[in-house]
Amino acid sequence: MAINDPIADMLTTIRNGQLVRLATVRCPSSNMRKGVLDVLKKEGFLKDYSEEEVKKGIKNLSIQLKYHEGEAVIKNIKKISTPGRRIYAAIDDLPKVHNGLGISIISTSKGIMADHEARAANVGGEIICNVF
Repeated sequence: MAINDPIADMLTTIRNGQLVRLATVRCPSSNMRKGVLDVLKKEGFLKDYSEEEVKKGIKNLSIQLKYHEGEAVIKNIKKISTPGRRIYAAIDDLPKVHNGLGISIISTSKGIMADHEARAANVGGEIICNVF
């Protein structure tokens, strides 16, 4: 079955995995997904992730979910930009999630980064998702 929005599929996998308290979830690998996972790991929303080869030329990402005192660290994760409706923001219009307690993940010309990094680098871009 073809996946129309692979990032939304990965975010849903993470959300569903945390709802049933799984330690690890898996999804197909891509550079865009790895970029989003790098930001989530750097910001402390995930323990870690690794790439494993299933068959020759086919790789999966194994994502280790993070919990604090039995509660999932990610309270809310929502896809903003979709394949049918891309949402872009200039540097002045980058949203703050829950007054700065959460992050927006932005795809910029300098790579995928959190909203505070994009402000520091003085770049705007496509808003991929919000995480709180």
